[in-house]
Amino acid sequence: MSRDESRGVWILAVGQTAGFAALLYMFGAIILALEDGSGWSRAELALGPTLALLAQAALAPFSGRLVDGGHGGRLLAGAALLGAACLALLSQVTHLAAWYAIWMVLGAAQAASLYETCFSFLLRRLGPEARRAIIRVTLVAGLASTFAFPIGAWAGEALGWRGAILLFAGIEALITLPANIIGVRLLRRGERRGGERAELRAGAVRAVLRRPEFWALALYFGLMMGNHMMLTTYALPILTERGAAHALAVLVASSVGPMQVAGRLLLTLPGLRVGTGTLSRVIALGMSGSSFALLVAAGDWWLFAIYAVGQGASIGVQSVLRPLITAEALGQENFGAISGALAMAPLGAGAVAPFLGAILIGAGGVTLLLSVTLGFALLAFAIGLWLRARGI
Repeated sequence: MSRDESRGVWILAVGQTAGFAALLYMFGAIILALEDGSGWSRAELALGPTLALLAQAALAPFSGRLVDGGHGGRLLAGAALLGAACLALLSQVTHLAAWYAIWMVLGAAQAASLYETCFSFLLRRLGPEARRAIIRVTLVAGLASTFAFPIGAWAGEALGWRGAILLFAGIEALITLPANIIGVRLLRRGERRGGERAELRAGAVRAVLRRPEFWALALYFGLMMGNHMMLTTYALPILTERGAAHALAVLVASSVGPMQVAGRLLLTLPGLRVGTGTLSRVIALGMSGSSFALLVAAGDWWLFAIYAVGQGASIGVQSVLRPLITAEALGQENFGAISGALAMAPLGAGAVAPFLGAILIGAGGVTLLLSVTLGFALLAFAIGLWLRARGI
């Protein structure tokens, strides 16, 4: 990579960090303030981000096609502006209907500005060098939850839930938007190595949909994301119910981000030669251990640490693994559209996860939720074994 391209990657990484904090982690970071101040139930509130993620899942293939057509830079900038405007409006709502409507538009901003669009853009610009760029982006963006949870906890208490959301709107407008614009401009100074603009080859996505590997990968990443989003969204209630003081719960929830970075750093170690299939099985076991640690915890700090390390490192590696294993197993032609189609599964699972988590906690408490997340991770491991039999 040239110097400008390298700088552009790091600046895009800052944009992704702030974008994830504002658009994805904000809800979990201020959930206690929302429950105390809004007058709405946990399930009613959780339906908002659920609708956003469903919208993101539905729009992901279209965003991928636009990136394939050379519009990735416009998407990254325009969606950041849209996200900031939606968050500002969200801070002023007084009716649940408005809460839901704005979250659905936020889903469009998520689809066009977060990892799927960013990674597809990098693959188009950098070609074979995109792997290194993707790892760099995720190394920084892994700190998004570390950034979001302390700010959200402080803002929720000091400013109330409306002020907290408005603060995150400012983060999106003042950090994500300029970072995306500047990062794209710097990357476009270099030569494109990922191919020219391409129209979607007729039947390309349909052909991939007929392959069992596509559906196995979709189910695998769906289970992993469902597990992670339930645990992330309800991290503070889970940890406090399991005996952690509020300050410790915030610390543990915030530690998941640095552990994501640590997991990704392992991928950069010289001489490390671990296949994508092996990684898929290792991180599924890691997430299984995290859910089990919380399931048996009773105020034990070391079990909370196992959760933070295992969950963070596993989901950190997973975010790098998804584009790489998709390109390896399904090919790089029309990657944006195919990656977008595959992303519908994890995004859809992530969409349902907050609402499903609220239902599970209401039906059987935190124990039931943790039992389900453990089951998700173990089933993902079983799929990883099936993929090994297919040579992946």
